[in-house]
Amino acid sequence: MRAGHTGGDGRPPTLKILVALAWPVIVSRATDAVMGFIDALMTAPLGEDALAATTTGATNAFTLAIFPMGVAFIVQSFAAQLGGRGDRAAARRYAWYGLAVAALAGVLAIAAIPLVAPALGLFDYSPSVHGLMTDYMVWRLVGLGAAVGAQALGDWFGGLGDTRPALRASLLALVANVIFNWVLIYGKLGAPALGVAGAALSTTIGNFLGFGYLMLRFARVGREPGSSGLRAAELWRMLRFGLPSGVNWFLEVSAFTVFLNLLVARMGTGVLAALNVVVQLNMISTMPALAFASAGAILVGQALGRGEVARVRAVVRLTCRVNLVWHGVVALLYLLAPSILMAPFARSGPGGAGLVALGSTLLAVSAGWQVFEAIASAYGESLRAAGDTAWCMWARCALSWLGFLPISALVLYALDLGPTAMMLCLLVRVAALAVVLVLRFRGGRWQHIDLTGTRSAAA
Repeated sequence: MRAGHTGGDGRPPTLKILVALAWPVIVSRATDAVMGFIDALMTAPLGEDALAATTTGATNAFTLAIFPMGVAFIVQSFAAQLGGRGDRAAARRYAWYGLAVAALAGVLAIAAIPLVAPALGLFDYSPSVHGLMTDYMVWRLVGLGAAVGAQALGDWFGGLGDTRPALRASLLALVANVIFNWVLIYGKLGAPALGVAGAALSTTIGNFLGFGYLMLRFARVGREPGSSGLRAAELWRMLRFGLPSGVNWFLEVSAFTVFLNLLVARMGTGVLAALNVVVQLNMISTMPALAFASAGAILVGQALGRGEVARVRAVVRLTCRVNLVWHGVVALLYLLAPSILMAPFARSGPGGAGLVALGSTLLAVSAGWQVFEAIASAYGESLRAAGDTAWCMWARCALSWLGFLPISALVLYALDLGPTAMMLCLLVRVAALAVVLVLRFRGGRWQHIDLTGTRSAAA
């Protein structure tokens, strides 16, 4: 496997190096977000209930997947540090540990399918939305293991400096999603018209195809000398750092899911649909910045693997500057053309006009947190690459569950301040997260974390 040049020659990190690593990740992660966007866009003609069920169901399915995906994500950190140290055999073993997590997640997801309808029944959905969302989530759970497996292998390739396999897998999944959406949502080419369920099944088919490609590519790379023979101590080390990462993302995303299902759903289907469209747009707009942050994390991991601690700070500064430029452009677009962005999701008539009006207001408010998202992703990914996962878990969980949710409940119900205040709660949360992550990085504790265990072995 040929890895791209990642600047391990002592020179300061450059924008060219960052972009070379980031652009495949940008396209890859953007296609992942676009799949949810396409599901929403292609089910929108079926009505507001279908749109709310698809977008909320996608968020709920992502919440269930984020824990094992967060655990598997740590594979990139191990691959980057071990690859930077030149121990590619050990790096390959961590890919297998990530696949083991994916297999377990897939089995548990399928076992949980009978619980979907009762769980959704705990929230204030209309009977129509409840039924449609149940169908959507059942099919998404079928493909959860494949999605986690693709995450693990894509992160393994990326940690070694080759972000293109994940790009190809994501494009394959996206193309399949679009084609099968057309066939299965509307009943084309003799297939039954499955509607919302067809959108979910199409996404699952795409996930399996993308995972299959990465497995074939992984097998073709061949074994590195000494890579055979998985080791319990290494699996435990991966879980030691990966579990906090998974818990981190799960509890943070689940806090938003509770916010969505418990607080926003009570405000009516129109508000729920508008907010979910804004969420889908934000997922797309944040993908480039997250990709640059992920590319920066690869450079951070490789630098730490080579013992170049001083280089890490320069990488983080560069990543943060690039992210701020991108999110600044997004913020201007949200402020200048929100109705244009919302229009494709609206049906003709008063309901559609209301969706555009409310969504435009929510987009304009969300423009305010773009700068904080840029900072949070750059610093958060760098801390993860260094193995500082446990502290980040506690910080994110405290901000989400002890800060964001209680404040949101107070604002929406005790004070009844409405949808605009709802978006301001999201803004305050990401601003607080950015501040604590910057302070943690500047504290320097990450410099002393021995992620791979090789420092103590060498000593």
